[in-house]
Amino acid sequence: MQNAPMSALLPDTILMLAIVVAWLNDTIFGPPSRRVTYLIAVLSTLVVGVWFAFVALDPVPHYYFSRMYVVDSFASAMKAVVCLGYAVTVIYSKKYLEDRDLFRGDFFLLGLFSLLGQCVMISGNNFLMLYLGLELMSLSLYAVIALRKDSPQANESAMKYYVLGALASGFLLYGISMLYGATGSLELNEVLKAVASGRINDAVLLFGVIFVVAGVAFKMGAVPFHMWVPDVYQGAPTAMTLLTGGGPKVAAFAWGLRFLVMGLLPLAVDWQEMLVILAALSLIVGNVTGIVQKNIKRMLAYSAISNMGFVLLGLLAGVVDGKLTGAAGAYSSAMFYSIIYLVTTLGTFGVVMLLARRDFEAETLDDFKGLNQRSPVFAFVMMVMMFSLAGIPPTVGFYAKLAVLEATMNAGLTWLAVLAVITSLVGAFYYLRIVKLMYFDAPQDASPIVASSLNRGLLAFNGLAVLVLGLVPGPLMSACLTAITHTLSF
Repeated sequence: MQNAPMSALLPDTILMLAIVVAWLNDTIFGPPSRRVTYLIAVLSTLVVGVWFAFVALDPVPHYYFSRMYVVDSFASAMKAVVCLGYAVTVIYSKKYLEDRDLFRGDFFLLGLFSLLGQCVMISGNNFLMLYLGLELMSLSLYAVIALRKDSPQANESAMKYYVLGALASGFLLYGISMLYGATGSLELNEVLKAVASGRINDAVLLFGVIFVVAGVAFKMGAVPFHMWVPDVYQGAPTAMTLLTGGGPKVAAFAWGLRFLVMGLLPLAVDWQEMLVILAALSLIVGNVTGIVQKNIKRMLAYSAISNMGFVLLGLLAGVVDGKLTGAAGAYSSAMFYSIIYLVTTLGTFGVVMLLARRDFEAETLDDFKGLNQRSPVFAFVMMVMMFSLAGIPPTVGFYAKLAVLEATMNAGLTWLAVLAVITSLVGAFYYLRIVKLMYFDAPQDASPIVASSLNRGLLAFNGLAVLVLGLVPGPLMSACLTAITHTLSF
């Protein structure tokens, strides 16, 4: 659209202004102003997140900067989710960071830059814009993981993530260059039209798609591009792990949807076959390998891999025999699943950080023994999160898995749906093991759990949200379906 209203860009503008203000505050006033930087990070992202949610109600897409940036229902909804997710992450992380002398402006600024990169990824309507958003997010995460300079594990994790991330970026750029050479455009809409025309060499397009899918799979942590996930989750300080494994997963899904559905939909037959393999491997490796893990963060890493397998199921179930009749339902189920995964991940890592103290990391499964005797409320919240990740009713994780499985069955991929169910049953073992440790084992540590009233209230609300959304999933699912329908015009 030619005369798109600038008001739709106000939330993005406020986020950038917040970064500038926080940066100036931290630079000019130094360490004494860290709490101000913290408040800027939390309040600005809360305001922006709510604003994005209201912008998502507008069904008309608006294009900016020579159609390189789009504000549509899908983009605004996903940006609302990642912004609110960042705010919750920072609140959960406050005490953890203070105990380790990591409560610094660096953490908040790098997190905000990563968040800005996620917003660019979600709203990108051009291959270059999508790539720039990815790099802004990734470079910030590399740096934030390495913030704890006295930790060899954190530095090693950052280096592994950086090297493998650079390799994935190379794959992606090579794929983009081939698609540009074949179609003559970097804009998603123009690429879509050029590919649909059928006048382009299929071999060149296929090579481009292969490399793009590899880049998408790496950022989502899908097998066999998952090597960085367990090492980064385990090696990074827990607050940094949540910053890496929360919002960026949602942004990676939205980014993949932009690439594959909004730019390369006529090639769905080709990239869907690749996603079938990636999803199947992710479900198998994530759930089977997670069973033998003794480190809670490493276990949650393999849980993330298996959950990304479910997101891929929704992505690959959209086009059936060249028809888009079930596309809106499939893509909205994947969108719903990614949002629920973020909500559950926030609550899970919130409890993990709550159990940690100065000079002590709650990283092994044994650290959860007897949690119910120390704090029934936090044990209940953790149990709800584990039930949701395992897909046990009445938590929302059950409905999220059910929606994706229904879309997979409708696409005629019954064997893949059966595989997903079987692997989920296998994976339920390591989720339920934590519940057993919390409720049936004697505590190894009887020290009191110290938490602010804000953290306690937010964690309780997080657990309640997982339960309520499980009982009443309709409104959120309808919102996802509406956003997808308005954006993709199905």
